[in-house]
Amino acid sequence: MPLLSTSRKYWPATARRIALALVFALLTAAASQAAIATDFDQNRIRLLTYVLRQQISNHFSGKNIDDTLSASAFHLYLKQLDYQKRFLLESEVRQVRAFEKRIDDEMMTGKIQLVPLAERLMSQGVRRAEEMVDDILSRPFDFAVAEDFETDPEKLAFCLTEPDLKERWRKDLKFKVLNRYLMLIEEEGFASPSVVPKEKRISLERQAREKVLKQHHDFFSRLHQETVQDQYDRYLNAFARAFDPHTNYMPPQSKEDFDISMRGTLEGIGATLRDDDGYIKVIKVVPGSAADRQGQLQVDDIILAVAQGGGEPVEVSGMRLRDAVALIRGKKGSEVRLTVKRAGHKPMVIPIVRDVVIIEESFVKSTVVDDPAGGRRYGYIRIPSFYRDFEETRGGSAGRNSTEDVRKALEALKRQGVAGLILDLRNNGGGALTDAVGVAGLFIERGPIVQVRTAGGSTKVLEDQDPAVEYRGPMVVLVNQFSASASEIVAGALQDYGRAVIVGGEHTHGKGTVQVIMNLDEALTLRNMSRYQPLGALRLTTQKFYRISGESTQYRGVVPDVILPDRQQSSKFGERYLDYSLPWDTMAGVRHNRWGNGLADLAWLKSRSRIRVDGSPEFAKIRQVAKSLAERVENSRQSLQIDAVFKERRELGRDMGGAHDEMGDDDSPKTAPKGETEQAKLVRLLKEDPYVQEAKAIVADLLAPAGPASSVAAKP
Repeated sequence: MPLLSTSRKYWPATARRIALALVFALLTAAASQAAIATDFDQNRIRLLTYVLRQQISNHFSGKNIDDTLSASAFHLYLKQLDYQKRFLLESEVRQVRAFEKRIDDEMMTGKIQLVPLAERLMSQGVRRAEEMVDDILSRPFDFAVAEDFETDPEKLAFCLTEPDLKERWRKDLKFKVLNRYLMLIEEEGFASPSVVPKEKRISLERQAREKVLKQHHDFFSRLHQETVQDQYDRYLNAFARAFDPHTNYMPPQSKEDFDISMRGTLEGIGATLRDDDGYIKVIKVVPGSAADRQGQLQVDDIILAVAQGGGEPVEVSGMRLRDAVALIRGKKGSEVRLTVKRAGHKPMVIPIVRDVVIIEESFVKSTVVDDPAGGRRYGYIRIPSFYRDFEETRGGSAGRNSTEDVRKALEALKRQGVAGLILDLRNNGGGALTDAVGVAGLFIERGPIVQVRTAGGSTKVLEDQDPAVEYRGPMVVLVNQFSASASEIVAGALQDYGRAVIVGGEHTHGKGTVQVIMNLDEALTLRNMSRYQPLGALRLTTQKFYRISGESTQYRGVVPDVILPDRQQSSKFGERYLDYSLPWDTMAGVRHNRWGNGLADLAWLKSRSRIRVDGSPEFAKIRQVAKSLAERVENSRQSLQIDAVFKERRELGRDMGGAHDEMGDDDSPKTAPKGETEQAKLVRLLKEDPYVQEAKAIVADLLAPAGPASSVAAKP
């Protein structure tokens, strides 16, 4: 997302004050839901509802907190509660639906009654489902029966009776067991289900049921670990998202995870963990991290307990993964002591001094790609997000950011004499607005990049003030449906200037809004409120951005100059498919000077590309996958008969083979050469990526003496 800032200075003045009398009333009100939460929890929730209500009034849309908004929030809450419609019966949904137009009232008073009711019904539903699953999976399935079931929850109603609900579970479980059974058959080397001996069929079907049963036991275990605060957080987030899809309540843990994603670093030991049957298992030790330097922690180690320095160890077996991770993370320089069990060894205690862990995959990557046919070399830069370390910046340090990393990458590529550039923004969901402007400015002389409009209608033009141009040669920008927000600012600006050829699917994501992150603790001006901290944060949509042409990217996205086949083109990815997204509109454009003569003949480039794509076996496969996926989207009913499912799996596997549509999509440890470096892996994946190969060909067309954009290539 284009993130304006997390700085306190962006708070409106009224957002920094809470009236003493009202806060006192909130915190002394009787706790009417004491059966589900403590008085402390209820007081904290009352405080949260008040703070959220005050801050969300600054939303760009100016929506009122009324019955209409309440109905929207209820719709989102129910989807979060039981989206698959596998836990609640229609009669139970009717009970919670009584609150459909009362959420606004609950948020005004801080007395929330929907959550205790809904969670009590859900708790009953989960226990009921557990019993159903255990019973259903205790007996073998008959895969020869011709039956099917609906896979799209949007087309399902809530079940009227428990037998109906059990039948829904039976079909869902049968499909999962059938797929697991077919996987086991493949692993055993059988060509088809029909050639499997009877005794083997019985054995493999039992193994498949056992694996699915274990998966569901783990699933139910995670549901049981949900806290009361988690339940209220879900409610508060539904209220926030009713304003637009990008306005969210972020609980403290979510806020910390967001900060990590923005700066690409965290303070901890440098290990990737996962929940493995209730145990916390190490699946990766980050090279160069604190754990790696200490030398004792290994992949597949089981972490049994965590102690802070000389403190008492806390058992983590059976604990939620995120709670265990929270114990292991900590300030740089502090010590954590892990009690670890390793296969064939007795438990041992491993002391590790925490340090900054750099998440390298979060940062800009670059390399040189060769064009043997043309005898040229092109630069390739991938920006995974527009990251910026706001904390470091506020502290007076430069702070790592994507603008400077792209600048350094360009300098390195220029030293290697590249003739053209591919800027890859695929799957880039956005980031800091500052860096969207900064990165776009690296490729143009000074000028406007994007317009930003506030809820009040005032408009500001964000400009590149630096006349220096880091790279002047021809360039292609790759985008897809997952290129959003700040990515769309960059792609839109370079398109409006005629500076680059935008290449990708039919449209980008379509997120044309700007958010600020409001630390809710900063709204508490009273000292005695500190016991309720941390409150988390509110990600609030406060502005909308527009291209310098005057068009918004909101809802519609950026339409590429050259459109390539996309296997996901029939899938519902993008702003236009999200609940309560803001509409597309326009405003007056901003005067700007196009780059040289711009791209004089896009029709010629499109024609050349179309000829290559039509003759490409790779793009033929992608088109076939797109067709198959479109048919599956249209027909969401799924057969449960083994021959039909086997045929479908075989066809899908054949279609998908080699038809990846993003860098690394087909990569796996089985195909990666032993000892391959990260840079070598990047080069290999680019060679296998048909989109990058077509981008190279378009750059070559831009360089062609008879081509349409010689002015772009020749500009000094």
